[in-house]
Amino acid sequence: MLSADVIVEVDAGVAVLTLNRPEQLNAYTAEMGALLSRAYAECDRDDDVRVIVVTGAGRAFCAGADFSSGASPFDAPAGDGAFSASPIDPAAFELRKPVLAALNGHAIGIGLTIALQADVRVVADDAKYGVVQVRRGVIPDCMAHWTLARLAGLGVAADLLLTGRTFDGAEAVALGVANRSLPADRVLDHVMQMARDIAANVAPMSAALCKRLLWDTAINGYPPREVASLETQLHHRVLGGADAREGVAAFVERRPPRFTARVARDWTALPEPG
Repeated sequence: MLSADVIVEVDAGVAVLTLNRPEQLNAYTAEMGALLSRAYAECDRDDDVRVIVVTGAGRAFCAGADFSSGASPFDAPAGDGAFSASPIDPAAFELRKPVLAALNGHAIGIGLTIALQADVRVVADDAKYGVVQVRRGVIPDCMAHWTLARLAGLGVAADLLLTGRTFDGAEAVALGVANRSLPADRVLDHVMQMARDIAANVAPMSAALCKRLLWDTAINGYPPREVASLETQLHHRVLGGADAREGVAAFVERRPPRFTARVARDWTALPEPG
């Protein structure tokens, strides 16, 4: 699936979604947001996709909103019903597939807030990161007031959201914003290794159930005993099943597993807690 602003390539269970405006440092446009949203939804429905990688073409991940046309993207009149501060729909954390963000270069403003919705972030050591919207006269978007506080804590979220300051990859890891920082030319390769490992060795249904329970717990604030109940109910779905038998057999026989459960085909919603 190809387009001007987003390229989608699927190979061996890994879908790579590339923001593709390298001459503009992949500056965000409404079309890019719509295409990324569509790609997320289609990958989540495609059982040939086991893991999603999102990255940027060239030397940036996404340098923020596009100001190149001369018209400010922040000029929408107050009360415009077409405007949404969360244009990526579904968000990465709402999917059932793991989403890994390879921030191969600068991620500023909405470029970073999109990445905050992923499950894992690997950043470039010397790139610039920041949720800078308050320095542009607007406010952070893409649910950053929630994702950043969940990932890094309220104090770090207040620091970054209220100052709009920028920081490098090493500080991103130290703050809890990113999982790992590497030289820029190693970021995508490292994330692809992670993605291929998940695609080859992780049971897709197990990953989907685990991800949904993880994020649903964060979203709904389930207390520990409710999580324990949900874990037990979800274990009943998988214990003794074909994938559980295959996972053990592959481990004992020291061979790659051949999991057969299909997320899109076999999915049923998580039970309610209690």
